[in-house]
Order: sequence, then C-alpha cells, then structure tokens
Amino acid sequence: ALDRAAGFVLAATMVLIVVNVLFTTILKKPVFGAYEYVGLLTAAVIGLSLAHCGVQNAHIDISLVVDWLPAGLRAVLSVLINLISMCFLAVSAWYVGAYARSMMESGLVTSTTQIPIYPFVYLIALGMLIYCLVLLVRVVESVIKTVNENVSGDKVYRLSSIESVIKAANEK
Repeated sequence: ALDRAAGFVLAATMVLIVVNVLFTTILKKPVFGAYEYVGLLTAAVIGLSLAHCGVQNAHIDISLVVDWLPAGLRAVLSVLINLISMCFLAVSAWYVGAYARSMMESGLVTSTTQIPIYPFVYLIALGMLIYCLVLLVRVVESVIKTVNENVSGDKVYRLSSIESVIKAANEK
C-alpha cells in the first residue's frame, strides 16, 4: 500500500512539474510555490517507498566479492550485513524523528507557502522504521536459512519468505 501511495505522489509531482512548465511558458506565470511542493512531495515519495525497496531487495549489492565466498560464509555475512543495516536504520529513524519533533516544536515552515515541514520528515522516519522491520525479517530469514543449511536430515525450521507474506497480505 505504501508503494502505491508513493507512486501516486510521484505522479502528482510529475503533473505539478509539467503544469508549472506550461504555465511558465504559456502564461508567463509559474505555479506559486512549485519548487517547495516538489521538494516536499519528493520527501514523501522517499518516505513511502523505502520499505518497498527493502522488500524488493532493490538496494545496492556487492555481489562481485560475495559470490566467490562459500555458501556458509555468505549466509553468515548476510545475517551480519542485515543486522548492521537494521541497527543503522533504527538509529537513523530515531534521530530523524527527533529532528522532526524539533521542527514541529519550533514551528518551521517553508518560506513561500508556509507549509509545515515536520510531517514530511516524520514520514521519512516512518519509512526508515518500516524498512528496519523489513530488515529484521530478513535477519530472521537468514538465520533460519543458515541453520537449515547446517542441520543434517530433515529441515525442521521453516519460515515463509517476506515476499510470500506480503503477497498473502495483499491478496486479503
């Protein structure tokens, strides 16, 4: 649902840019506050799409080095990387949320349109927090995969992948 909202906001941003260009070219009068609107809408797109990026594994990956490692070491490395990323995102979400709170308390608004900035910063913090939860699921999946690969006989531990969990949730 968040990725659809991000797509809608991105489409609205594109429409705003096109309308602004047309108004500036034809009517010689730009849309009032277009620059600020585009910046705020872009922040909303980022906040809304972060978790989807994590679900799709659409982040930067250094597979050139990792592909040469043995499978067991790759699994352990996956757990460590996801754990470090999760901790980084948790701390980042905390600090971005605190920054949004300070913006709210100070009454910071955009200069032209006087729109409060803090809701958009909170949205980015929320996106980071949800991405952090996605990474938590990835860590659990990686640990279970590592255990499954190192257990002889029947694989006792089973966990659906995050993609199948999300697919099932979207079908409801």
